[in-house]
Amino acid sequence: MKEIMAVIRMNMINQTKKALSDAGISSITARECLGRGTGLVDFKVLKGAENGYEEAISQLGQSQRLIPKRILTVIVPDTLVKKVVTTIIKTNKTGKSGDGKIFVLPIFDAIRVRTGENGNDILDEE
Repeated sequence: MKEIMAVIRMNMINQTKKALSDAGISSITARECLGRGTGLVDFKVLKGAENGYEEAISQLGQSQRLIPKRILTVIVPDTLVKKVVTTIIKTNKTGKSGDGKIFVLPIFDAIRVRTGENGNDILDEE
C-alpha cells in the first residue's frame, strides 16, 4: 500500500480529479496549501535576507512569495502506483516551472472506521 502525495497548480485540480476518476481512482483527498519550488529562488539573496541585510531583503521583492497550490493524497495498492503517478503527470505537465511534485510514501495499514475492515480491502480496486 502506498500514499501518493502530489502538489499541483490550483487551476489543475478539476482536470486531475476527472483524469483520476477516468483511470478508476475515485478515492482522493485534496487540501489547499501555499508553497514554492526552487525554480525562482536565488539562494545567495535569500541567505542575505535571512541574515538581515536590507539590500538582500529589498531584492527579494515578490519572487519569494508563497504560491497557492493543492495537495492531493491518494492511497492505493502497490499495483496502482504507476497508474496514478502517470495520470497525475500526464494531466499536470506543462513543461514550465511550477508543474508540481509527486511523493510516494509507504503505508503500513488502513482501517475503514465504519466497518473495521483494513488493508487493501478498503482501497480502490485495480
